[in-house]
Amino acid sequence: MTPKDNILTRNFYTSLPAHFIPDCRKIVVWLAFLGGLCILYPVFGLNFELMQQSLVARFGPGQVTVFREWQQLLENARNGAESEKLRKTNDFFNRRIGFDDDITVWGQADYWATPLETIGRGRADCEDFSIAKYFTLLNMGVPLAKLRLVYVKASLNGSLQAHMVLAYYASPSSDPLVLDNLITDIRPASQRSDLFPIFSFNGAGLWQGTGNQSSKSNLSRWQYLLQRARAEGFQ
Repeated sequence: MTPKDNILTRNFYTSLPAHFIPDCRKIVVWLAFLGGLCILYPVFGLNFELMQQSLVARFGPGQVTVFREWQQLLENARNGAESEKLRKTNDFFNRRIGFDDDITVWGQADYWATPLETIGRGRADCEDFSIAKYFTLLNMGVPLAKLRLVYVKASLNGSLQAHMVLAYYASPSSDPLVLDNLITDIRPASQRSDLFPIFSFNGAGLWQGTGNQSSKSNLSRWQYLLQRARAEGFQ
């Protein structure tokens, strides 16, 4: 796969063939009908006191230090350049959170954790890393339109494995930067030939690669995640 063939480097929606675009639109209309886009388009604010209370009540005091470091990260980086926000957010979670699978951490085959849950456990899988970085950057003031959670197939040890990354688009047509827990430095998508995108989404919509269908179960997990995050202190 050459860099220009990497779907991460293109707009998922406008790059679709004409016969596939109506199917994608049906998904967006279906979400809007169910109120999904209202749920998927939050404007986050943080109630740190409530969040810390929730953290301690559920996970004990052991991760309070990490939580306070995260709070400080948000407060200190809010007025910085977006490049610094990306670097500091990526470094924080890759450094402070350990990788583990959902079965080990949550006793479930597939669980999407809120940022507070990720901090509370101190362990996360690729989806949780990406979600925590997404929430953090939104709260630092990075526009929603610049961020997408991207489901990919990652080439690992000679095989393709399901994986999730966070992509940052400086402009709609730019080569996005990839925030990942597998490769800890931030690289342009054109330099990540090990990633084969399937679909991407954010709080405003869904973009699909040609011939790939996202499952309703993934969208349900996303909505359930946002409901739990609000209960924990995200406004």
